[in-house]
Amino acid sequence: MRILAIETSCDETSIAVVSLTNGVFAIEKNITSSQAKIHAQYGGVVPEVAAREHAAWIIPLLQEVDVAHDGAGIDAVAVTAGPGLVPALRVGVELAKSLAWAWDKPLVAVNHLEGHIYSVWLSEFQAPSGACDRPEGRLKPMFPALCLLVSGGHTELILMRDHGQYELLGMTRDDAAGEAFDKVAKLLGLPYPGGPQISKVALEGDAQAIAFPRPMIDSDNVDFSFAGLKTAVRVYLDSVSPLSKGELRGVAVANVAASFQQAVVDTLVAKTMRAVQQTQPASVILSGGVSANLRLRQALSDAIQSRFSGVSSDGDEAPVKLFVPDLSLTGDNAAMIGVAGLMKAARGEFVDPLSLKADPNLRLA
Repeated sequence: MRILAIETSCDETSIAVVSLTNGVFAIEKNITSSQAKIHAQYGGVVPEVAAREHAAWIIPLLQEVDVAHDGAGIDAVAVTAGPGLVPALRVGVELAKSLAWAWDKPLVAVNHLEGHIYSVWLSEFQAPSGACDRPEGRLKPMFPALCLLVSGGHTELILMRDHGQYELLGMTRDDAAGEAFDKVAKLLGLPYPGGPQISKVALEGDAQAIAFPRPMIDSDNVDFSFAGLKTAVRVYLDSVSPLSKGELRGVAVANVAASFQQAVVDTLVAKTMRAVQQTQPASVILSGGVSANLRLRQALSDAIQSRFSGVSSDGDEAPVKLFVPDLSLTGDNAAMIGVAGLMKAARGEFVDPLSLKADPNLRLA
């Protein structure tokens, strides 16, 4: 089965063709146009600007994936229906509806978060950051799978009992982790998007230099909160160098970045391991834009290895395996929407092209 997938939930315009043959997914085309440089001048994504850029790029990208004008060879159309920025979502949704109607193809509405989860089905399984020297090949997560989804707009722990079966265990009560990264980067005078900048600068810093708080790390639940951590960074910066008199530089910035990053990572890992203890999953999935953070990948891998120390004499991995997407698939992209769409299509979960609407608050569970 071959599916044309469209993603326009935020500031990435992406179209892909993904196929499923004998249980194996293949990305035939996955083309993405990023608006990061455009929104950098505003310090964040402007929904109306994003929508205009999607409208400008989406048809050229559709032409670039080189599908037949009549949709020949395509079995279904999948599109991100939400959550996201509604002006941006509408561009992709309306194109998908038009194509499905014109081609007489079934239409699949995909939750953006489900797409991030399914990105690991496209990745080679490996212990993150070289923690394991022996390649394991392409394995699939076993169920139940505990999903830590971390992005600019979402920080959630989701229990995936089977394909299409989700239970929300915990979520952020205020800022998402990715949002906190962007806001702290702005405080430090680093360019947008802030997450990659924080990670880069943190490499030169001391993660133990500043004792930032680990929000809610000792609470019994698996919810998150990062607004207080962001405020703690601002208070620290005001105490050592008022921002109105100039930014910190050099080692000072690196130490703040490293200490902040470590606080976020410690919190995410601690909460995930608490959820592991509560749910006893067969697999753990790390996905979303912040899953590109190498420190987070390594820390979560180390925690799982430490918690499940039953490694056999032949070097097999611990009973619970960690699955992470390839770095190229951590950001918003249509390939992950295609995989989720293929799974929904296999279950016959189609929608009416005439009634589908973009839903900025679409829930997964």
